[in-house]
Amino acid sequence: MDQKIYPGKPYPLGATWDGEGVNFALFADSATGVELCLFKNQDDEVESQKIKVNERTHQIWHVYLPDVKPGQLYGYRVDGPYEPQNGNRFNKNKLLIDPYAKAISGVIDWHDALYGYEIGSPDEDLSFSQMDSAPFMPKSVVIDPAFDWENDKQLGTPYHQSIIYETHVKGFTKMHPDIPENIRGTYAAIAHPVTIEYLKQLGITAIELMPIHQFVSDRHLAEKGLTNYWGYNTIGFFAPDVRYSGSGSTGGQVTEFKQMVKELHKAGIEVILDVVYNHTGEGNQMGPTLSLKGIDNTCYYRLVDDDKRFYMDYTGTGNTLNAMLPNVLRYIMDSLRYWITEMHVDGFRFDLAATLARELHEVNRLSAFFDIIHQDPIISQVKLIAEPWDIGDGGYQVGKFPPGWAEWNGKYRDCMRDYWRGADSMLGEFAMRLTGSPDLYQDDYRKPTASINFLTAHDGFTLNDLVSYNDKHNEANGEDNNDGESNNRSWNCGAEGPTDDEVVLELRKRQKRNLLTTLFLSQGVPMLVAGDEVGRTQGGNNNAYCQDNEISWLNWAANDNELLEFTKKLISIRQEHPAFRRRKWFKGQPIKGKGLEDVAWFLPDGSEMSDDNWNNDFAKSLGIFMNGKGLHYVDPKGEEVYDDNFYLIFNAHDEPLDYKLPEKIYSKEWGKLLDTSEDKTEEQVFGDSDTIKVNGRSIVLLKHPIIK
Repeated sequence: MDQKIYPGKPYPLGATWDGEGVNFALFADSATGVELCLFKNQDDEVESQKIKVNERTHQIWHVYLPDVKPGQLYGYRVDGPYEPQNGNRFNKNKLLIDPYAKAISGVIDWHDALYGYEIGSPDEDLSFSQMDSAPFMPKSVVIDPAFDWENDKQLGTPYHQSIIYETHVKGFTKMHPDIPENIRGTYAAIAHPVTIEYLKQLGITAIELMPIHQFVSDRHLAEKGLTNYWGYNTIGFFAPDVRYSGSGSTGGQVTEFKQMVKELHKAGIEVILDVVYNHTGEGNQMGPTLSLKGIDNTCYYRLVDDDKRFYMDYTGTGNTLNAMLPNVLRYIMDSLRYWITEMHVDGFRFDLAATLARELHEVNRLSAFFDIIHQDPIISQVKLIAEPWDIGDGGYQVGKFPPGWAEWNGKYRDCMRDYWRGADSMLGEFAMRLTGSPDLYQDDYRKPTASINFLTAHDGFTLNDLVSYNDKHNEANGEDNNDGESNNRSWNCGAEGPTDDEVVLELRKRQKRNLLTTLFLSQGVPMLVAGDEVGRTQGGNNNAYCQDNEISWLNWAANDNELLEFTKKLISIRQEHPAFRRRKWFKGQPIKGKGLEDVAWFLPDGSEMSDDNWNNDFAKSLGIFMNGKGLHYVDPKGEEVYDDNFYLIFNAHDEPLDYKLPEKIYSKEWGKLLDTSEDKTEEQVFGDSDTIKVNGRSIVLLKHPIIK
C-alpha cells in the first residue's frame, strides 16, 4: 500500500509523533534534495520505502506521514554538490542519522562504504564514493515520548550541599555481584536498589555520568580490538546510547533512561550529564560521513577559512562544531532543553567547554553561546559545569567563565597534588585553593561553589594509582605507552605498583586518606571519581579511554572497605558541618588579625602567619582555625543553628611536627575528630596552648565543643 504523504511542518525538528502520525523535519540549507528512508529492521540492507521530501520552509525540509508509528526506523539521504574544496560533502549514497533522533537503533558496522570518498583513492577525500552505506549504518528511531513521571522534577540541590560522583554507566555496575547479570552495565543497573543504596550510604547527592549520548567507536580502535569506552565522540545529541540499554533498541533505551532518573530522584540523587557539544564522531576530512557532514557540512562545522576542505580542530578529535552559527546554537540549545524538560536531568558538565566559547581564534567569555544560555529560562536554572579548557591557543580558561557557571578547577587539582607529594610550593596558593579559590572567582561576584574541586577524574590515574605509580602503564592501549600524561611525578611512596612492603602500603593508604580529607574539607564543591573511595586500580593505566574491560570496570570484589568507611566518615563530617561548605567567602584571604575571625592561619609555634610567611616560605605545614560558631544559618525546619569551631593541621613533611594549639580566645579545649595517620582515629582532648604531635604526611582535625 502506498504511503500517504502530507507537507508537514518545519518545527519541531526531528521526528515527532502526535498520536496519529509522524512529522519529519531536517535542517539542510545548501541541500538540493532530501529523501526520507524507512526501514523495517536494523539489519535491513535497503530501505523498504524511499520518500522524496518536497516541502521546504527556509532551510528546513519537512514531510508528514500519517501511517507511521513509534518504533519506525528511518534515515536520510541528502543531495547537493560534492565540492570538498568548498566545504560541501553531499553524497546521496550515504544514509545519514537524523541529528534530532531521540533514539538510534544500533551501532556502526565499520566498512569503507561509510566514507563519502573512495578509501585508498590517490585523490583521497576529493574523490567520490558510490557505495551505499545503509547496510552498515545504525538507524534513527521514532519514539513514543509518553512516560509516567509520577510528579518527578529536578531536585535543585544547592551547590554548597552537593557531593558529585563521576561515574560510567557500564563500568560502575558491570561487575557488581548483587545486580542481576542481565542488566549489569545498563541504565537499569544504575537505577537498581543496590546501586542507589550504595550511593546514599556514601553520601552522594549527584552522579555525573560520563557521556551517554549515542557515540561512535573509532574505526582504528575497532581494528585493534579496542573501543571508545569513555564515549567522548557523539553522533546523536538527543539519543541515550543504545549500548547501555537493557530494554531494547527501538525506544526502550529512552524509557529505561527516564526510569533511572526517576528512581535516582526518589532517592534524592541528581543526574548530571557529561556532554560533548564541541565536536562529533565524524572526524576531519578523512573521517566518515554519518550525519552532519552529509546533511550540510558548511552549516555545522568550523572549516579553515582559506581552504574549506579542512576542519578547524580545537579538540584533538578532527573537527569542531561551529557554535557561531545560529542553526548550531539552536541545535545545542534544543538538545539541552530536551534533556532537561523531557529526560529530567539536573545539569550538565561541558567537555572542553572553552571550545564552545571560541569566536574566531580567541576564547570570548561573552560569546553567543554563553549569552543564549544566560537568557534561557530553562537551561540557566540547572547546574552548568565547564571543563574550562581545550587544546587551542589560549584555551586554558580556568576562572574565566561567566557567573552562573561552575568549573572543574584544574588549579586546585595541581596544587593539592603538589602539596601532598612534597613539592616546594607556596602555602599562599594552598590556602587559596583550600578556601574555594577566591583569586579565581571572587572578583566576578561568584561564590566558592564556582569551584568544582577534584583530585582525580576519568582521564588520568585513579586515586590508588596516583600514589602507587611513578610512571604510566598504558601498554594495553596499543600505542607503545606513548599516550596519556608522560609521568606522575614521584610520590616518594617506595616501590612502584603492587608490593608486599608494609611500610610502603601504609604510606600509600595515608596519602589516599590525606587527599580525600583535603578534598572533602575544602571550600567549593567536591567531585569524587567512582571507585576512588574503595581503592580502585587501573594497573597504572592513566588513559583507559579504549579499555571496555576489567581495566576500567569497578571490581567490587576487591573493595578496600576500610577506605570506604573512612570516606563515608569524611562526607558525613562535611554534610553535618556548614563550616566546610560555606556559601560565601571568608572575609580575609589570607587573614591575619586578632580575635575570632572567620578564619585564621597558624605556624607550629602557635603564632599567626605573617605576610612574610605567606610570600616567602616553602613550608609544608599549616594550622587553620575555622570559626563555625560565627557561621549562623537556618536549617530546613526553620531553626537557627550555629556550627562548631574547627582547627585543621596539615603536615606534608616526612617527619612528625609538634603543633602548639592557639590561645584560649579561639577555644578552651579541642577534641580530635580525625587523624589521617591512624586507621581509626583515637579520641583525645586537648586544652588551649597544648602541644599536639602531628605525624608526618598527615592531617589532624580538631573540633570544639569536644566530642562527648
